Amino acid sequence: MRNGLYPKLAARSMRQNHRFFVPYLLALAGLTAAFYVMSALSFDPGVAQMRGFAYVQVMMQLGMMVAGILSAVLLLYINSFLMKQRKKELGLYNILGMGKGNIALIQCWESLYTALVGIVGGLILGVILHKLATVALTALLQFSIPFNSSFSLPAMVVSALFFGALLVLALVLNLFRVRLSNPIELLHGGSVGEKEPRTRWLLAVIGVLAMGAGYFIAVTTKDPTLAMLLYFLAVILVIIGTYCLFTAGSIALLKMLRKNKGFYYQTGHFIGVSGMLYRMKRNAVGLANICILSTMVMVMISGTLSLYLGQGEIIAAQYPASLNMIVSFDPGQGQALDLDGARNLIWQFTQEHDVSITDLRATQFLRFNTAPDAGINQLDVGRDDSADKRALYVLTAADYTVLTGKPAPELVAGEAAACGPLPDGFGSTVTLQGFQDDTASGSGETFSVVQTLPAVSHFSITFDMVQPLCLVVPDQAALDRVWALQYNALGENAANLTAVLLADLDCTNDEEIDLLYAWVDASWDYEDFYAGTGDWESWRVESRAEMAVDGYSMAGGFLFLGIVLGIVFLMATVLIIYYKQVSEGYEDQGRFEIMRKVGLSQKEVKSSIRSQVLIVFFLPIVVAAIHLLFDFNLVARMLTMFGVRNVTTVALCTGGALAAFLVVYAVVYLLTARTYYKIVR
Repeated sequence: MRNGLYPKLAARSMRQNHRFFVPYLLALAGLTAAFYVMSALSFDPGVAQMRGFAYVQVMMQLGMMVAGILSAVLLLYINSFLMKQRKKELGLYNILGMGKGNIALIQCWESLYTALVGIVGGLILGVILHKLATVALTALLQFSIPFNSSFSLPAMVVSALFFGALLVLALVLNLFRVRLSNPIELLHGGSVGEKEPRTRWLLAVIGVLAMGAGYFIAVTTKDPTLAMLLYFLAVILVIIGTYCLFTAGSIALLKMLRKNKGFYYQTGHFIGVSGMLYRMKRNAVGLANICILSTMVMVMISGTLSLYLGQGEIIAAQYPASLNMIVSFDPGQGQALDLDGARNLIWQFTQEHDVSITDLRATQFLRFNTAPDAGINQLDVGRDDSADKRALYVLTAADYTVLTGKPAPELVAGEAAACGPLPDGFGSTVTLQGFQDDTASGSGETFSVVQTLPAVSHFSITFDMVQPLCLVVPDQAALDRVWALQYNALGENAANLTAVLLADLDCTNDEEIDLLYAWVDASWDYEDFYAGTGDWESWRVESRAEMAVDGYSMAGGFLFLGIVLGIVFLMATVLIIYYKQVSEGYEDQGRFEIMRKVGLSQKEVKSSIRSQVLIVFFLPIVVAAIHLLFDFNLVARMLTMFGVRNVTTVALCTGGALAAFLVVYAVVYLLTARTYYKIVR
């Protein structure tokens, strides 16, 4: 044969099978473009020059890994589908005189065309999208990034090599399949039907138990650290349960429907139930894949969006002023902060650097862990045998006003105000009781809770894993007694008093960060710099502008990664649905033609098709929505580790992600269902 024949046969084969190849090429181009964008952002030297660059680079490298794994699975899945659909064509080549070596040459040329269109086209698309991605990432991070170029040679090489290797692997698998098969098997390979599957009750029971265990973990886990540790266990259990129930549970359900004669022996139900039953063994895996991918898309988008939208609230609460000076001192060691000296230091330093202070205020509080005992309205201090820990914050009424800007509660000796709810079961009094070696020591300190105030956001929105409680006491004398109580109970583990100096500045964010760095540099000469500020244990300075850079670098990187991977997972979902519909369309084409010949009306055929397609399409999304509902508690608990404690924000993001995905899913349904109808007709 002439060598020019093989390229022509390969090109003609791809044109004739355009219904299969076009989505494959588009998927390859889209995956290559997404991989290139993340690679380019990871390799871009300009990213290393920005503040918070480590977050972005780590996110992009993680995204490359996840996208690479998914791309490999998806492309090999589509390649396997293409081979199944084209077995008849390849078998015909073999029967007409072509050897397996000739067929291999045709497949090599097809792979070359696929690489030229999919990979090269994807790289071109990636270069275009890279520029848009940098604009989007800059907007998400809320500060400028010194990107050098929209073209990255290292990212292009890595992307081309990775997806080229995937195509080579797919080609090797195809050649291996053809080599092991004979012409008759190839000719009839696409027409092999499914036997009626057996009902696997053990698999169904395992599915129920796995799903129930995953849901139980998701609903009952309250501790954020435990939620993070158990999250992947719950996910694995739900995935196992999903596959088992779709595989075994769906077959059991269909057989139960078949036994119901009143339901089964209706035209629409008979065709739909019998058709799905005989191929549900293979069909169920595809439905489970769609369900799991859909859940992943919604969880990624809702979780990362919640984290990003919560950053403004977190930063404002954690850093009430431009500069936040946190000073820790131990009265038990005779330490005390000289507030006048500290204020003078801050005023003098800012004036030397031409930065104006608009407000300077000081507050202090005490924080230590307690164990609630609701039966006697008691918070135990120093008990090691309790699993229920609470972080108790205590501050005076005057300090409450400084920290929150709200009016101070009017309190007298023995009274207190609770900021936020007390532990379940507590009444109108709270007793702080010290313990030594798990034995009560002293008479404790009792307060009558006369007022409930809103939770102090500075304490509530925190990265502390222990749930916070807050008591406002009348004066410094009451605070000193509480400090002495916990000091006697905890000994060397006792908490220090914490003073916070809050300085609001009249300057830009960059000037504020520069001032912070100047403070850090100047304070290396420790004793001279802090002379006149008293005796204390530690002094930490934080800038709200710098924390915003870190916060939005992390949250913006997560959101960007969530959107990119969400698109990739959505692409995988759409392709699985599309190829599933096309495959089943060709399988059903001959069956419905026979039914028409034996008297089934066109209206009944349409009704049967609609019933079957609706079940196949919307069963996965219904189960995915249930997964998302049960997953909500775990996601909300884990987000508290990043400071997001506003459940309303998480709920709105979750609901929004579900609504948006349902719209996209409905559009996919309409488009792919139309393709199915055209094939069946």
